[in-house]
Amino acid sequence: MVKKCIYCKTDVSQDSVIDFCNKCGKEAWGEKMFDTIVKNMENAREKGDLTNMSNITEPLKDN
Repeated sequence: MVKKCIYCKTDVSQDSVIDFCNKCGKEAWGEKMFDTIVKNMENAREKGDLTNMSNITEPLKDN
């Protein structure tokens, strides 16, 4: 399954931590903020703080 930009529907790398292409991200937030968002998302992925919700087979339970 190919990952697509949520804005323009162009292909996005499966390894990307974001669901939009660089062009749309920079247009939406500006280059500096976009780079910060990507960096923080990549750091969170490395720490294991990101969850791919499509891989969850059981509903989340309220505590």
